[in-house]
Amino acid sequence: MNIIPFISRRYLFSKKHISLISVLTSISIAGITIGTALLIVILSVFNGFFEVIRGYLLTFDPDIRIEMATDQKLYLENGLMSQLTDHPEVINVSPYIQGKAMLAFSDGRNEVLTIRGIDRETDLMLSGIESTVDNNFDLSVLNGRPGVVVSEDIVNRYRLNPEDELAMLSPTGMRRALTQFSAPRASRFEVRGAFNVLQIIEEDMAYIDIEAAQRLFNMRNEITGFDLKLTDTDRADRVKDELMATLGPDFEIQTWYDLQKPLYDVMYLEKWGSYFILMIIVFVAILNIIGSLTMIVIQKKRDIGVLISMGMTPKKIRKIFRSQGLQIGLIGCGLGGLIGIAISYAQQEFGLVKLSSSFIIDAYPVSIHFSDIAIILTGTMLLCLLASWYPASRASGIQPADAVREE
Repeated sequence: MNIIPFISRRYLFSKKHISLISVLTSISIAGITIGTALLIVILSVFNGFFEVIRGYLLTFDPDIRIEMATDQKLYLENGLMSQLTDHPEVINVSPYIQGKAMLAFSDGRNEVLTIRGIDRETDLMLSGIESTVDNNFDLSVLNGRPGVVVSEDIVNRYRLNPEDELAMLSPTGMRRALTQFSAPRASRFEVRGAFNVLQIIEEDMAYIDIEAAQRLFNMRNEITGFDLKLTDTDRADRVKDELMATLGPDFEIQTWYDLQKPLYDVMYLEKWGSYFILMIIVFVAILNIIGSLTMIVIQKKRDIGVLISMGMTPKKIRKIFRSQGLQIGLIGCGLGGLIGIAISYAQQEFGLVKLSSSFIIDAYPVSIHFSDIAIILTGTMLLCLLASWYPASRASGIQPADAVREE
């Protein structure tokens, strides 16, 4: 029989009477339980919000975006596209053109917005845009005018209707007009539809065909970059490293995380900031462990002296009190872990706590990551073991003669 766990349990959970020590022990276990459960629920909610925002942004952001790192022009070459397509993780490559243009109206009003030229056959964003377009997503040339699809905010702001004509001026065209002392040449488009998306990052956007964008920005066979779709979004960092080794330093390669890095960084900072703040609850419970175990050492000083005089080594005495800290941690982490996972799972499946109807979703999102649970339980257990270090050291330093003399 291993006597160390037996003695530690007897000291920690006395069945004879309820004492101040047992009350402090119960408070410690309750604090660890509540703190652990809260940590699991809060981090799961942060994970849920992160996945909702990431999923929404990935509707419009590619897994990987490739552009030129310098002012050097990127040409639409079949060789480069074939090189990208041949990568085993890449399932789609879409060229695009993106730039700023001024929307000019006959009454003198002007609006600067982002123009994105896309290839309808390969573009990655159409699945997210087409479902919100009022009319057909037709960017082809009809009646001598290429099509444009604009955001619903622009439509409402300027009271646009389908088949209205829009005039756009690119910086290249305005610069050429100034240098050649001629009137700026505007490119004219026909409104084919409006899309309505929940804007996380405010930016007015209009979509046109990639060939029309080349004419607008005076880019003959040039493009801004390539958008890549991967078999697994989570492998973007690894594919990025492989493409950088293949393409060289002339190209700038960004993953989905890099494209929205400030937003994702803030979400991670909030998540782990909340983790450390909520650990204060666990830390308060840890202080109770130190107090309760120290009081046990004082109360059982004579028993400890007798055990040492009977041949128990100071090392085993230390193990007795470290075992008490371990047992408190196991009980608190076990109960807290079960409660936290149960609450998170209930919210994930049934959406018990609702959000405002104006948000993207109707209930708090939850995503249970067992890696986060492992971090929470490991951190709490380590604190419990550290809390038992001082009482264990004090108990192992008791001299039998002094213990008996004081009694």
